[in-house]
Amino acid sequence: MSTKLTAALSAAALTATAAVAALSVSGTPAVAADCGVLFDDFTYTSSADSALTAHGWVPRSYQGGPGVPGATWSAANITFPSSGIMQLNSATDGTAAGTSHAEIYTSQKRYFEGTYATRIRFTDAPASGNDGDHINETFFTISPLNGDLDPTYSELDISEYLPNGGWGETGPINYQTTWYTYRNDPWYADNMHSEQRQSFDGWHTLVAQVAGGHVKYYIDGTLVGDHSGKFYPRQTMTINYNLWFIDTAAHTGGQSKYIEQVDWLYFAKNQVVAPTDAVSRAAAYRSAGTGFADTVDSSGTCTNPSPSTSATASSSPSSSASPSSSASPSPSTSVPAGCAGVQAWTISGVYNTGDRVVHERSKYGDPSGPPSGDGLHLWRARWWTQGSEPGWTAQWEDLGRC
Repeated sequence: MSTKLTAALSAAALTATAAVAALSVSGTPAVAADCGVLFDDFTYTSSADSALTAHGWVPRSYQGGPGVPGATWSAANITFPSSGIMQLNSATDGTAAGTSHAEIYTSQKRYFEGTYATRIRFTDAPASGNDGDHINETFFTISPLNGDLDPTYSELDISEYLPNGGWGETGPINYQTTWYTYRNDPWYADNMHSEQRQSFDGWHTLVAQVAGGHVKYYIDGTLVGDHSGKFYPRQTMTINYNLWFIDTAAHTGGQSKYIEQVDWLYFAKNQVVAPTDAVSRAAAYRSAGTGFADTVDSSGTCTNPSPSTSATASSSPSSSASPSSSASPSPSTSVPAGCAGVQAWTISGVYNTGDRVVHERSKYGDPSGPPSGDGLHLWRARWWTQGSEPGWTAQWEDLGRC
């Protein structure tokens, strides 16, 4: 499973070029930067390149999971062997001290609904040394786990490729996993996944569309997973790539080195972008000579993706979901006359389609942080939800100020 981390720093905001301003989504003219866009062509020189940090990337250098206990995570394992190519490098000699992992992630936890796309090169064989190690080649988004079974925890493993297997499976196998929550000890995982039992050696385009209560995963334009219900993410996340050894049980001697490469990353905030259009948009940035663009925070107003009919149909993921009446109002929140009798939203409350709450959205998307100053609004759940804050997620429809 991908690493659990907290993001803290700020990223620079640049304007998308006019060359991509008229691109379309599903045949409908749209301005690419209307809702906010992140594009990176990875034209850096090394993990110490100041532009890498300025653009909001953090090469991991701290110890801990996932993977082999005691292994090293080194910023030096993030390299740029040619212009526009980022490479993750990991190696093992079968011991913890001789095992080194690689990870790079965005410093800001600000990515939620919309479309994630990347062109990535998976490798079946090591760059050098004996083959057969349980290596995990990944692209994912994640939020921190705030305690065991945190109901707001969100993680999308857009691809976890195990060319030699692992976790009791033989390889090659590729996973898409959408997480509700988990507990470390004793281990308990609450997620749903899709899998492909085939080789993905070589370059591939990965796309995840997060909208309307569904997370849809694509590989090279083919839909390989559609996850919904309670597994739909509840909060903003970081964007991450990592390359790590699940264990050393399959190592056969000497040192083995593995690589994973990334060509580009594209994220369209609050837009459902078809895989072919995502590739076209990335190409348009390159054609315009734009190596990096970030308007995720600086773009104009934009609504969340509209919920789909299928999302409404699958709004109640389990019979154990309780009605919103089980959630008690916050004692510090007064309910104006216009919303009299409607309970206040709580982060632990479980809400079904049509349930109403009152809530003043937070300023930064953190329910425990400062309020926005917008005042109390009346909200209606579009589908089953828990832990998703009204005003920051598409699960809630704004019915107006109280």
